[in-house]
Amino acid sequence: MANIVVVGAQWGDEGKAKIVDLLAEDAGFVVRYQGGNNAGHTVTANGKKYKFHLIPSGILYSGKKCFIGNGTVIDPKSLLKEMKALEDEGIDLSNLKISSSAHVTMPYHILLDQANEEARGDKKIGTTARGIGPTYTDKVSRSGIKINDLLNKDVLKERLELVLPQKNKILSKVFGKEELKLEEILEEYLAFGEQLKPFVTDVSLELWNGTKRGEKILFEGAQGTLLDIDHGTYPFVTSSNPIAGAATTGTGLGPTAIHHVVGVAKAFNTRVGEGPFPTQVDGEDAKILVAEGTPWAEFGTTTGRARKVGWLDLVLLKLAVRVNGLTSVAITKLDILDDIETIKACVAYKNTKTGEFCNDFPAAADLEDFEPVFEEFVGWKSAETKCFGARSRESLPENAKAYLKFIEDYLDTPVSIIGVGPGRDEIIIEKNPFKTEELSGVN
Repeated sequence: MANIVVVGAQWGDEGKAKIVDLLAEDAGFVVRYQGGNNAGHTVTANGKKYKFHLIPSGILYSGKKCFIGNGTVIDPKSLLKEMKALEDEGIDLSNLKISSSAHVTMPYHILLDQANEEARGDKKIGTTARGIGPTYTDKVSRSGIKINDLLNKDVLKERLELVLPQKNKILSKVFGKEELKLEEILEEYLAFGEQLKPFVTDVSLELWNGTKRGEKILFEGAQGTLLDIDHGTYPFVTSSNPIAGAATTGTGLGPTAIHHVVGVAKAFNTRVGEGPFPTQVDGEDAKILVAEGTPWAEFGTTTGRARKVGWLDLVLLKLAVRVNGLTSVAITKLDILDDIETIKACVAYKNTKTGEFCNDFPAAADLEDFEPVFEEFVGWKSAETKCFGARSRESLPENAKAYLKFIEDYLDTPVSIIGVGPGRDEIIIEKNPFKTEELSGVN
């Protein structure tokens, strides 16, 4: 038996959904363990593009049990909309299950998120304003509402009577917003609960029983390592822990249930929203990396915002290897580099104030004081073969193989999967962790 966690190794949007979709074929369970509908995963399959926000992308496989764990926060309205869109495409949702312990994003969470971001002015974080942060805040302050509460009118009413007056005071007195009506929220969210009731279960128990039967589990994270609330570029981070360790707390299985951790990284780097980005580039290279005018152009799945782009940051990836315990790396969108003459990768940072160099990601430091130190690579623009269309590492251009080898050596971690196009089959699988024990253990 082998259980795998798939994590974003950069700032999110690395192409995790495609890797999850690939590995899900060999899994019995696919489980989302944190985040909310602020995440966006896109999978291109059977000539169609599917966009996911809460539902694990493994749902595209018939018969796979797809769970939304207790570590997520759920906006019922958004989830039901996503479920209907998939059903309209003929996707079977009978194997979708939702943790009864997952916390619920309520209308006041969304309004407070929007108001807080507006109040920050030019100091804004870049939140998606979907209420995710305030939902996690209420969870930690023990004033949240769980999915299970939506199934009991008396319990939900009691919870709302406790928390809504406080939220209404903040909305009206601090932000000048209109107060919300308890009866309207109660009626609407009881209706949501009724619709979701057939899908609600004890995910922890289901997974535990699955492991006893020898089922393989694929844990799916949202966002990326550098957006982690503890280990990311705080405060420009998400409000949960996308790193691999959260797969245990976010699903109710212990850490011994994890055997492999695959970190997904683009062959370059992107970031949506606010916050530092040391390797960001502009000009012609940026236009190529953004892949303007292509079906896989760099725009956020959830927000639609254009992503900032830059060269691969290996210092950042080394942090991802460490805090996630990566056993291998999946490099996506290598084909985007097909048309670039000279490719760069950041191998160190230089402190602009002291002149000192560092090879590890600065802890609790202002990244504005650091500039990237680049290693340059000759691209494969003039090569007869390209990455796009390749089906093995051997068939890649020689300079592309050298680029991958440099990444592996720098990180002391193997590249197990290589993405060479947007399609489901446009990928090179060096080693599937579900089918080998060679990658087991931390390097």
